[in-house]
Amino acid sequence: MKQILTTAAVATLAASPLAAQDLSVVGSWSSLPLHQQFEAPFWTETLPEASGGAIDVSMTTHGQMNLGVADVYRLLGQGVYDVAMTVADYAVADAPALEGLDVPLVALSASEARAMVEAARPMVEEIFRDTFNSHVLAVAPYPPQVVFCNAEVSELADLEGLKIRASGRMTAKFLEALGAEGVNVGFSEVPGALQKGVVDCAVTGAGSGYSAGWWEVSTHLMPIPLGGWDSVVTAINLDKWNSLDAETQALITSQIETEFEDPAWAVAQDALVNDIACLTGNGECPAGEARDMTLVEVSDADFEKARSILVSQVLPEWAERAGGDWAERWNASVGEVVGVTIATE
Repeated sequence: MKQILTTAAVATLAASPLAAQDLSVVGSWSSLPLHQQFEAPFWTETLPEASGGAIDVSMTTHGQMNLGVADVYRLLGQGVYDVAMTVADYAVADAPALEGLDVPLVALSASEARAMVEAARPMVEEIFRDTFNSHVLAVAPYPPQVVFCNAEVSELADLEGLKIRASGRMTAKFLEALGAEGVNVGFSEVPGALQKGVVDCAVTGAGSGYSAGWWEVSTHLMPIPLGGWDSVVTAINLDKWNSLDAETQALITSQIETEFEDPAWAVAQDALVNDIACLTGNGECPAGEARDMTLVEVSDADFEKARSILVSQVLPEWAERAGGDWAERWNASVGEVVGVTIATE
């Protein structure tokens, strides 16, 4: 019914032109494919064109603004800009429950990851409304967050004792449970940290690592999704959203799903295969020159060990941090989709 109403509302636009709107939009990392291929074209071309020119967008990114990533949603809630997007894990200090959006090792394909995100979405919408005074418009993925190492590794056990940059708090907790040391290093600082030995390994998307040149300062690639899919939440300031008329809200809702979310998810699975080929030379690289990192195959035993640590240690610790009834709600939604239950007693 919601989709029918949205479609009907959008269909009335030809007969009822939209009121003019100016939107200030802050995108995620400008150097990465998600922004270049999907975010920037949607906000600067697709949406303004779909509105018949009524919506005028001024877009930058949090990197270009030199914002601390933890401040992106805080400033959005304060109305410093109208729309913002970044990795949800950057905001978990303000909302520990948000860690439940992107749990590592439970979604091994793009379709599984999207099902996980859709199951978590009502909880995410509540968190953004209550904590960041904002309305969730979209949740899009980076490809699975894998492990780059500037060290000789051949199995999961080899990560024990190493200093590893995690892509989020839950990943850091997992690494600590594994016997590694989770280190907080900003994405742009990772190449220097790997080169200088500040960290031995770092977790990010394979495509992000390729685009950012991590292959220059790391030797081994372990494609186990220790960092989940690094979900990027796009949200609009709630006061701004409530000020828009119903037709404009309907247009944005419809367009962002079909012209941004759907395409971003559609390429996510193939992107991982292609990105691994680009980093290791094992296969054809459509993005440019293939590199020669050593591909470390993950055994079934390693994967089962990792899942066991996640379920027995990492998720129960998250339930304590989140507090309240978040674990029960997660079990009844995301947990049912991914086949994982957090022990709550």
